[in-house]
Amino acid sequence: MNGRVVLLALILIAVVGLVVRVAASVLDRLDGWEGATHDVSWDDPWKTSPPSPDDWTTVVDLAGTWDFRIGDARRWASGGADAGWDRIAVPGAWEDEGYHGYDGFAWYRTTFTLDAKDADVLRTSPFLLLGRIDDADEVWLNGEPVGWSGRMPPKYQTAAFGFRIYRLPPALLRTDGPNVLAVRVYDEGLEGGILEGPVALAVPTARNPEGAPVVADLAGDWRFSPGDGDWAAPDLDDARWDTLRVPATWESQGYPELGHVAWYRKSVRLGADAAEADLVLVLGAIDDLDETFVNGVRVGSTGDVETGQIRGDEWQIERAYPVPASVLREGENVVAVRVIDGMIDGGIYRGPVALMTPEAYAERRRRTGDDD
Repeated sequence: MNGRVVLLALILIAVVGLVVRVAASVLDRLDGWEGATHDVSWDDPWKTSPPSPDDWTTVVDLAGTWDFRIGDARRWASGGADAGWDRIAVPGAWEDEGYHGYDGFAWYRTTFTLDAKDADVLRTSPFLLLGRIDDADEVWLNGEPVGWSGRMPPKYQTAAFGFRIYRLPPALLRTDGPNVLAVRVYDEGLEGGILEGPVALAVPTARNPEGAPVVADLAGDWRFSPGDGDWAAPDLDDARWDTLRVPATWESQGYPELGHVAWYRKSVRLGADAAEADLVLVLGAIDDLDETFVNGVRVGSTGDVETGQIRGDEWQIERAYPVPASVLREGENVVAVRVIDGMIDGGIYRGPVALMTPEAYAERRRRTGDDD
């Protein structure tokens, strides 16, 4: 009798252990990281609500049939030969389109053209709405990176509960031929792909915080250099620096093994009225820490830039630094950003990136509910 009790107890212990391991695996999946050695967190930085139709005006509907290919090759971002590509519906899980049970990397690609009317509407504030994607994604327009959500392996993190909204540099949109949109997706399990919409090129309506007016849109090409130095001065010769797109990670633009520190620089022209006003420099989100200068004057920082110690949540914080009129000047002004990256992705990766009036920025915060 005692032997049977012991045997049943051992079986019960084994079953409980299995349940615990399965539960830990599920929690790890929801938390988004591979491995089971980290602390589980229910704070999902990628979770967002579906875009409200009241916030967006669709200019080009991109839902429909897209090119699709499983596997992974960065050259697919630029378009080109379509041999080996399938055609599947977007939005929709790829499991429902003949790829049941497939987990891993896959690419989506489509083209669109803009007539004169569409191009004029998109001239100032174009956005790409890509719906909800399972799990992580990176996006290119005409071969240039324009956004990402989640994280790719080996430091995988899901963004399956977030709806993608990417600000597009207007200069990237072609009016003299087809535009190529490419989306790299990694799926860890369950459903995969661009699951639900909206999928469109759109502009913000008057009530949308993304439509807050700007004095100068700073998204686009910035000068960039790995390393560290006294590089904040406006008269620094950065002609030999590389050029990177902002916002976007530097890993997606040819710097996958970049070290701890790098600098960004951007020149922006201001008229007399703008140069005589107090402004706010909005730099979106930066991974991880930053120290920011305008015309050589330090206007703000996020994180412990003195020691480089990273707390772990700085990459989620939207940067907004007051710039007094005394720092600005009519004509050329130089913004310099020193970035310290701890691990995984780095750089100025999410917008908006702009100079705004204090009133416009306050209105943006009010609309987003961040004015507490």
